[in-house]
Amino acid sequence: MNAAVPRLVVAAPASGSGKTTVATGLMAAFAARGLAVSPHKVGPDYIDPGYHALATGRPGRNLDAYLCGPELIAPLFLHGARGCDLAVVEGVMGLFDGAAGQGELASTAQVAKVLRAPVVLVVDASAQARSVAALVHGFVSWDPGVRIGGLILNKVGSDRHEELLREALEAVGTPVLGVLRRAAPVGTPSRHLGLVPVAERRAEAVAAVAEMGARVAEGCDLEALLSLARGAGELAEEAWDAARAVRAPSPGPLSGDRPVIAVAGGPAFSFSYAEHAELLTAAGAEVAVVDPLRDEALPEGTRGLVLGGGFPEVYAGELAANRALREGIVRLVERGGPVAAECAGLLYLCRELDGRAMCGVLDAAARMTDRLTLGYRDAVAVSDSVLAGAGTRMRGHEFHRTAVEPGAGNAPAWGVRTPAPRREGFVERGVHASFLHTHWASAPGVARRFVERCRTS
Repeated sequence: MNAAVPRLVVAAPASGSGKTTVATGLMAAFAARGLAVSPHKVGPDYIDPGYHALATGRPGRNLDAYLCGPELIAPLFLHGARGCDLAVVEGVMGLFDGAAGQGELASTAQVAKVLRAPVVLVVDASAQARSVAALVHGFVSWDPGVRIGGLILNKVGSDRHEELLREALEAVGTPVLGVLRRAAPVGTPSRHLGLVPVAERRAEAVAAVAEMGARVAEGCDLEALLSLARGAGELAEEAWDAARAVRAPSPGPLSGDRPVIAVAGGPAFSFSYAEHAELLTAAGAEVAVVDPLRDEALPEGTRGLVLGGGFPEVYAGELAANRALREGIVRLVERGGPVAAECAGLLYLCRELDGRAMCGVLDAAARMTDRLTLGYRDAVAVSDSVLAGAGTRMRGHEFHRTAVEPGAGNAPAWGVRTPAPRREGFVERGVHASFLHTHWASAPGVARRFVERCRTS
């Protein structure tokens, strides 16, 4: 593939500056021009990539240097960008913000440097004029390894306001490649953990993405932005390959039948990294999607189940009402079928969630709280499971407002070392359930192990 794929990183001085609107709008605007656009998101976020996918017609892919390691950023990027004319990478938080207390690790700046990609800085100019020059000068000069190639001024109030901003920025020398006027927010409602996912409001999300694309096309110099993207240097790394990855930990041949592994989807379970299904397929599985809100049975022949993240608390009543599927999951577990569950999946396997009956596979009760649990985690498997042998080290991310009260005698899944040592999750029969979101590209052996356990279950 072309390792010099044109690319831009969309960043900002701080959260709330308009990165998602601009990045998604750029993706939609360039796609409307007939370009094949590869969408990417820095960090562990699942929701923004859903909007990116709508804008481009391709899976939104994450680039997280904490979860996967800096060495996988370029290979994963090249994998996602195969055959594309342009790649747009939306940053996370402020440009230089990353994993707490670990320097530039997992920051947008680090990813931009690894990808040798120019940065477009989105600046919320709503409450400043000449001071914008000092702000931009500071970001441009802070790290010489980060190339800020252009600015997009957001929330500009008037022609006169724009004139003042442009005049002040002349001394900085970084070109203004777009100006977006102050306007009513695009229709992307938020909830307790961020934007409402696309899977829950597809028609409205399509309209919102189209509006973002129209605003960006009207206010930005797309030709100048494309020219900037084409100036990105070549990358020496090879594109990540799922088949090669699953063989790396254990080079022996993959053999046997192709077990059907159901992967939860739909509005209640919309959090998933595209590479997980790719790894399962490469390891020899047949992946089938099941929607716990609508499907009353697991796909025919299901030998294993993957329950990712999402918002089961929003749909607790409907999940409880689908008794047939809950009972089918219990039967799968009782006959030894492997189950891997993260966050929402953990809640769904409990006896109850906010008083509503769930699967009852785990002797635990879950409830919503006012306390936000958020952050990266270093973890080590403390129990042998269908995903990992004891001692396996992985990195993960927690992001939830729920608590689980376990019964007695549960074996934990992980020993979490950060921010404070504790044990977390459940390993019981063929079930591995945890609040920890992990990216399997960082440890593809877990996908191979899971598929092999499904073959023998």
